[in-house]
Amino acid sequence: MHQDSTDPSAARSPGDPSPAPSPISEAGAEDLVRGICFKTGPPRILGAELEWLVVDAERPGELVSPERLNAAHDAARALPLRSGFSIEPGGQLELSSAPASSLTECLDGLRTDLAAVRSALGSMGLGLQGSGCDPRGAVPRLVESPRYDAMESYLDRSGPGGRAMMRASASVQVCVDAGFEEPGPFGYGRRWRMAHLLGAVFVSAFANSPEASGRYAGWRCARQGIWGDLDARRTLAPPLDAEPRAAWAGHALDTEVMCVRSHGDGRGAWAVPRGVTFRDWLRATAAPDSRDGRDGGAGGGGGGGPAGPAATLRPPTAEDLEYHLTTLFPPVRPRGHLELRMIDAQPGDDGWLVPVAVVHALFDDPEAAETAYRVAKGLADGYGPQAAPRNRLWRSAARFGPADPELRAAAAVCFRAAVEALPRLGAATYVVDAVGGFTDRYVRRGRCPADDRPPGPEAGAAAGTGVAR
Repeated sequence: MHQDSTDPSAARSPGDPSPAPSPISEAGAEDLVRGICFKTGPPRILGAELEWLVVDAERPGELVSPERLNAAHDAARALPLRSGFSIEPGGQLELSSAPASSLTECLDGLRTDLAAVRSALGSMGLGLQGSGCDPRGAVPRLVESPRYDAMESYLDRSGPGGRAMMRASASVQVCVDAGFEEPGPFGYGRRWRMAHLLGAVFVSAFANSPEASGRYAGWRCARQGIWGDLDARRTLAPPLDAEPRAAWAGHALDTEVMCVRSHGDGRGAWAVPRGVTFRDWLRATAAPDSRDGRDGGAGGGGGGGPAGPAATLRPPTAEDLEYHLTTLFPPVRPRGHLELRMIDAQPGDDGWLVPVAVVHALFDDPEAAETAYRVAKGLADGYGPQAAPRNRLWRSAARFGPADPELRAAAAVCFRAAVEALPRLGAATYVVDAVGGFTDRYVRRGRCPADDRPPGPEAGAAAGTGVAR
């Protein structure tokens, strides 16, 4: 599965020559995005990415020193893990499963790797904590890289939310196949739409980032509030009523460029242009006779034209476009498969497996998928014309969690369908029991994990650490 923190330049040695750049046209860019966003076929593959806060086992409410964090990361990196391993800017630890052909394969692989990581960190007096937002206050940036330097510089323009997202948030991301090309219960168009409508249910049911003060005081999922307010466009979903490939291609090209990587080994400072969409960049640097006449969309920042800031940039390449796509953070991101990005990190050692199992059941079991689609259709009016996560349905999910009666009712139906579907999908007893236990403890009572935690710094101790004893 993807790694948001991946820096392509890291795959090359500093002395390796870079390939000669090949500029891409606007038509070529649209075709490239359309060609890679939805890889259709039978739904068979599942994946998950787990982000964790690294905390002191005895004092989880206090920040861990950079020296201890680096030592912990080195110890985890040295383990023979099947999962992908990476570090987020604030030192959050990230495990990404290998693509799995079954729920059991996905969960067992991650559980094995997590046990090894917990054991290694436990011997150092550290543990892993599942929380959507870090309750310990201002977290310094631990990871230095051209990507994160540029990202921080860009996001700082819109306020402090970018640093909070980069340094002090954690999630459970679930990846499912796009689905069939043809319309139907497993058609990619239907699954794409369903993911955005059910996404609000997942935000609500799994909310685990309560805030006591500030802009999101009283919210059950402050992490989602931060994402919703982060940027004018790059964290939004494209229009749901448009054809999915065309909608995503237009959205991608009309979103501002976060950074322009340096040539060579890619390790120098990267440019951070202001107000330049990728379409602006394509048009400003294209030779006059290479323009294809498509008006392509609204543009975004007014950065095109011969006198605009886009004209000072080198011509963009296909690799630049592929990299640009990794800097888009909508709640559901099409990367061939569908990447559901809206779920808070969950408490406890195995809390994370509940959202993975529920998403898999609702998308990949025929009976549960039909039930989920009926629920999703009922949420369409609340979703309205505004994009997620800024529409009424998603804002209510983040602010009130299951206290919103519409979302509480939707979750009850979906979780019941998931519990019934999991045995049909071959889920192990411990998985069925975990989802059933979550349903009894939270969903049926109109509660979410945030309701178990006091908002603010004391939430760190309440969330637990998952240290191996």
